[in-house]
Amino acid sequence: MRIRDSGMPEEAVWCGFFDPQGTLEKLDLTPGCVDVVEFGCGYGTFTIPAARNAGGTVYALDIDPQMLEMTGIRAAEAGLDNVKLMQRDFMTAGSGLPDRSADYAMVFNILHNEEPVALLEEAYRTLREGGRLGIMHWTYDADTPRGPDLTIRPRPEQCRQWAEQAGFEAEGEGIVDLPPYHYGIVLRRPE
Repeated sequence: MRIRDSGMPEEAVWCGFFDPQGTLEKLDLTPGCVDVVEFGCGYGTFTIPAARNAGGTVYALDIDPQMLEMTGIRAAEAGLDNVKLMQRDFMTAGSGLPDRSADYAMVFNILHNEEPVALLEEAYRTLREGGRLGIMHWTYDADTPRGPDLTIRPRPEQCRQWAEQAGFEAEGEGIVDLPPYHYGIVLRRPE
């Protein structure tokens, strides 16, 4: 199932909305992370810097084979051999990863889906005890150049509530500002 209201613009436009490495640093995806799961890799905007940071494998999941192909090309061009591309409908079939198999889960720009708690429960299942969840989403502002309709765009407080409902605990300072159009939250699977 494709996530509602999630069309991708041209890659150059998309990449202009983010500072991928800076975002990962602010969301605590550090070199200490070994294995990472990315729910919805898109063009690989965050996959590539995550693979440079991670000490193990980055599992890049997406339902769209074209997105996976582009991510694979970018990983090869960067000389990275620790990216595992997985075509998955993770909203209906899960990630396909074993329980407690990752140290970090990236859930970026997809919590406007129809079942956000179910997705966060899957992220929780894949994380080892003490593993971190990074959430990023578009700010709740009609003037953003992209992002889902405001009627389904979650506010930071809602994302945190959903994550806590899935079993996560808040970590750090709370809401992380990711200019110009995003916010982030870091949570942890309890030990």
